[in-house]
Amino acid sequence: MAGQGFDLDTLCCTPEGAAPLKVVCVPSSLRESVEEMGGAARDQVVMVRVDTETSKTLDAWVETGAVKSRSEAAALFIREGLKVRDQELKDLRDALADVEQAKSKLRDKARQVLGAEDDVEEPATGSPAPSEE
Repeated sequence: MAGQGFDLDTLCCTPEGAAPLKVVCVPSSLRESVEEMGGAARDQVVMVRVDTETSKTLDAWVETGAVKSRSEAAALFIREGLKVRDQELKDLRDALADVEQAKSKLRDKARQVLGAEDDVEEPATGSPAPSEE
């Protein structure tokens, strides 16, 4: 963007004390995303409740003929929203990987302290280890 006259490091339009703004460049057309969706199987079901205004907006997209259904419109805009927030999600995944690495190190250390390197079972991923009281 610097080549286009924008310096994102010094560009600031956030009021003092407010959360920083994120500048995102979005293509003017959704055609590429619609085409990508058409080429990929949409076989995962996600149930979501939306407010009336969002529902009306999805219906409006269907009325334009750009998408075939509310489901397709929702899938399109979920996909687009995730693209916009891709870096934050990558940062969260990296942090989660760090947590998993720390847990593994903790389990290894516990095995050493207990003197039973192979006797300590690892808890299933995503569930806490059972506690003894």
